[in-house]
Amino acid sequence: MNARPDAGAALPSSYVALLENVGHAYGKVRALDAITLDFPAGRMVGLIGPDGVGKSSLLSLIAGARTIQQGHVEVLGGDMADLGHRQSAYPRIAYMPQGLGKNLYPTLSVFDNIDFFGRLFGHDRRERERRIGELLKRTGLAPFADRQAGKLSGGMKQKLGLCCALIHDPDLLILDEPTTGVDPLSRRQFWELIGEIRKGREGMSVIIATAYMEEAARFDWLVAMDAGRVLASGTPADLLERTGAPDLDAAFIALLPPEKRDSHEAVVIPPRSAGADSEPAIEA
Repeated sequence: MNARPDAGAALPSSYVALLENVGHAYGKVRALDAITLDFPAGRMVGLIGPDGVGKSSLLSLIAGARTIQQGHVEVLGGDMADLGHRQSAYPRIAYMPQGLGKNLYPTLSVFDNIDFFGRLFGHDRRERERRIGELLKRTGLAPFADRQAGKLSGGMKQKLGLCCALIHDPDLLILDEPTTGVDPLSRRQFWELIGEIRKGREGMSVIIATAYMEEAARFDWLVAMDAGRVLASGTPADLLERTGAPDLDAAFIALLPPEKRDSHEAVVIPPRSAGADSEPAIEA
């Protein structure tokens, strides 16, 4: 499916990634099916959809973490199938895979985790300490610099993972469901932190996979996915207008193929009876 912006939509001046007829399979399971898609540069782009629709596979191909099986993937102005471009692009990309703390070393301290990534990108000791101090202060992790990463809460692990990803000032930040399993307060703080970082890194592109539609509503550009295909792309307002839906949850369902859309049933939880003889639902 071609998911380039509609003629009536505001066109971005450039693209951070372009995909043409991209397919990917794990054995007999088809994760991505003939995807043609453009990602506008300098924006927050969200991949939305439930688990298992191909979001993580798509992000890993853009990050260069998987071999391209079918189609053309261009990122940061070059072909990711070309070894020379891939090696020059890696230092400009930051990739946080799905799962709490998956890019962390649990037995290393908060400071040492970030310092390790700073060494990988060639920063000298003085520069690493400057950057680490700044990141710890901005994320609120400064008081926990000596704590082992494995002993952090879920929200703190994600903040630390973000610090490790940002130590080298990337041009492209890729986040795969970064707030799944994180408490509501930490989720809000995480996105506020991303907003602050973007203000200081003008032009940085961010691509995020999420299943939370309330998060997706804050992004600049959305790509709705189902069964390894792109259903639609555009701004949140574009998708709401196109479907006539009141919110993104309803808009996503309206974009599904008829057989899936017709079988969908809204979850309704009726209020519990408040009768005097009722058994307590929770007792502490």
